[in-house]
Amino acid sequence: MAYTRRTVDDELDGLLAELPAVAIEGPRGVGKTATAEQRAKTAVYLDDPAQRVVLEAEPGQILAAPPPVLIDEWQKVPAVWDAVRRAVDRGSEPGRFILTGSASPVSAPSHSGAGRIVTLRMRPMTLAERGISAAEISFAELLSGRRRPVFGETTMTLKTYAHEIVGSGFPGIRGFGDRGRRAQLDGYIRRIIDVDFAEQDRAVRRPAVLERWLAAYAAATATTASFETIRDAATAGYREKPAKTTTIPYRDVLERLWVVEPLPAWLPSSNRFSRLAQAPKHHLADPALAARLLGLDDATLLAGRGPAAAIPHVGPLIGQLFESLVTLCVRVFAQASEARVYHLRQHGGRREIDLIVERSDQRILALEVKLRAAVQDDDVRNLLWLREHLGENCLDTVVVHTGPRAYRRADGIAVVPAALLGA
Repeated sequence: MAYTRRTVDDELDGLLAELPAVAIEGPRGVGKTATAEQRAKTAVYLDDPAQRVVLEAEPGQILAAPPPVLIDEWQKVPAVWDAVRRAVDRGSEPGRFILTGSASPVSAPSHSGAGRIVTLRMRPMTLAERGISAAEISFAELLSGRRRPVFGETTMTLKTYAHEIVGSGFPGIRGFGDRGRRAQLDGYIRRIIDVDFAEQDRAVRRPAVLERWLAAYAAATATTASFETIRDAATAGYREKPAKTTTIPYRDVLERLWVVEPLPAWLPSSNRFSRLAQAPKHHLADPALAARLLGLDDATLLAGRGPAAAIPHVGPLIGQLFESLVTLCVRVFAQASEARVYHLRQHGGRREIDLIVERSDQRILALEVKLRAAVQDDDVRNLLWLREHLGENCLDTVVVHTGPRAYRRADGIAVVPAALLGA
């Protein structure tokens, strides 16, 4: 199968041109190994027991291999990290090591690698990377603050977006037909529960409880529901609910596996905003995992059927999963532009803005995600409020929607179909 170049490829090439060691991290199956293999002359796969035994005996031997050296699933032999760090300290040339990992190691290396090994996050494929529509609107341009006109048109409809939500951004999964893809996603979820937790020294005594918790977390996608609410939804109908000491490790392990990626709240250093909530929004690495955990396909999403887990939310679940899909895309594009992504919510939900992208100079791009083809004045109310408060520190304001065309409204807010957004 031909390799599909990703947004992260440009980031990786730029880092390897200057730095001796880069670690690509992200959930299992996201494409880390395939991306690293495009550049490696030597590859060592530590999920292979034979290769792992050799490096466990002598981690330093990897230093003699012809570069660039790929060390895949490095966390299975944490001593390799220290060997690479020491090589960097001795003055390795740029682009010598590429490490990949689908989990944080249980036994951490003796040194964090800070200043020696740079980490690069890899996420599932964006809509632009899936090749379903031409990415005509540059995210970097929106983030520049020049507020230029936006143009473009797509044939994607709500039905197509629903198909992409369940279709997955994992390269090895999205190529299957509907039944094969569902089986692959089921297998992915089973591996998390049956294998990955045990490898993190968190063997699951009651797999059914963890699976229900995952489903409840999926139902909370793009909300700030408390973990108590998620726990209660996961155990509805059960007299004895698991203790926090049981469910909190679920979240911790899933974050170490990069399966969940909460979106933090934006808390600016200035005091011009008051009563901002600090709770993160919940997101799984791939919205397809959330849909599968809830037993939803594109038809049931379009029909507006909700999940069994009782998580308070507004509107149909497809809106939450569409927001999660857009959040995935924006995170990829923001990382390429060296920016960070947050959400804004005042206490009580009086004002909410789905995505706040902050540059290093603390100027921001604000985006609202709307599951509708026609944007109305009420959809931009919070964006106008934020722009008025921030003044020149607001670089641009955007509504990402499911409609066919990109344009700028008379009030200056950009309206962009999700399918047209690229790096």
